[in-house]
Amino acid sequence: MKRSQVVEESTSRSGLDRRGFLAGATAAGLMIVRPELVAGSQANSKVRMGIVGCGGRGTWITDLFMKNGGYDLVAAADYFPDRVNNLGDKFKLDAAKRFTGLDAYKRLIDARPDAVVIESPPYFHPIHAMAAAEAGCHVYVAKPVAVDVPGCLSIADASRKAAEKKRCFLVDFQSRADEFYQEAIRRVHAGDIGPLVSGEAVYYCGGTWGWADTLAKDPKNPENRLRAWGIDRVLSGDVITEQNIHALDVATWIINDPPLKAVGTCAKKGRKDPGTCNDHFAVIFEFPKDVLVSFASKQYGTGYDDIGCRMFGPEGMIETHYGGPCFVRGRKSYKGGKSPHIYTDGAIHNIAGFHAAILKGDCSNATVAPSVRSNLTTILGRTAAYKQAEVTWDQMMKACEKYEFDTRGLTM
Repeated sequence: MKRSQVVEESTSRSGLDRRGFLAGATAAGLMIVRPELVAGSQANSKVRMGIVGCGGRGTWITDLFMKNGGYDLVAAADYFPDRVNNLGDKFKLDAAKRFTGLDAYKRLIDARPDAVVIESPPYFHPIHAMAAAEAGCHVYVAKPVAVDVPGCLSIADASRKAAEKKRCFLVDFQSRADEFYQEAIRRVHAGDIGPLVSGEAVYYCGGTWGWADTLAKDPKNPENRLRAWGIDRVLSGDVITEQNIHALDVATWIINDPPLKAVGTCAKKGRKDPGTCNDHFAVIFEFPKDVLVSFASKQYGTGYDDIGCRMFGPEGMIETHYGGPCFVRGRKSYKGGKSPHIYTDGAIHNIAGFHAAILKGDCSNATVAPSVRSNLTTILGRTAAYKQAEVTWDQMMKACEKYEFDTRGLTM
């Protein structure tokens, strides 16, 4: 299977260095959204939302949006009719507002929602987000924002376009919405453990994705690949990008910088499914100021699960666990705490924050730049692991490698 191809782009895109790109990603400022959502008696109006991607998570998060009370579901889109109809039936959506096929998102946007929630396979996130931003919609997108460098650049562009149109753009990472993560990392940034020296990040879990049997019947069939996108490296970005990004997002949040380079390896030995994703990665990242971070992940087996990060300084350490304890120990300790329901609670917090930002006209879109940074960090680690060689950030950005999914045979 063709995995990727190199895309030649202008120097303004592919020639960006680490800091130049990330500075551009944070250029959007505070602006005001369209008057009917923020002014006068209409300030409490519900946000009319459309959902793109009606599978398990899409249906689950639509339920959270509806329970928030600040949203009305006005349209839904998915390639597969059964998925959009399952969601539509659950939320009593008019059949005329259920759209299917590869271009379903275009017809959803034509229905003129205020906001578009994107829960499609990650390969499509940049396409769907850009279309929504250009149409003047607020955008709420799941992680990862993209599977390749051009996609990450596109998400940054879409966020800027949204801000220019006075629209909000939010990336849904649950850890960043958690009070214990926030306070522990604030203390590290304040210098409570001294300058960072080294650390580790891990994502250990068992098999995650279904539809392996469907894929096995015809692994080259594009509809089967769409059903089983979680084990397709082009559609998902491989496990390090699609799933392990949670751990690497926290690492880059703590360090507050992208890595300079990485070296690593990966393989598929613990799972027997017909997918093209690896089931474990091991990568060493070098960050500015000689900070080294070792990363390891697995997506097979049973007996141990953790999404964690430990970073060390001369005066202490920070330790975080997704759904588990987050704390600081050392000269200035912080007891911290646990958020066992972080997966749901974080999404609820982000949904509420998205609604508040729309009503307040806060289009700073502050979640985008760190999301692009952590997404690119996973791509750097993935590239180094595939090559089993050292790869620098600047080399990755210059190569600007693009993934391609062959859509021939799919219904438009």
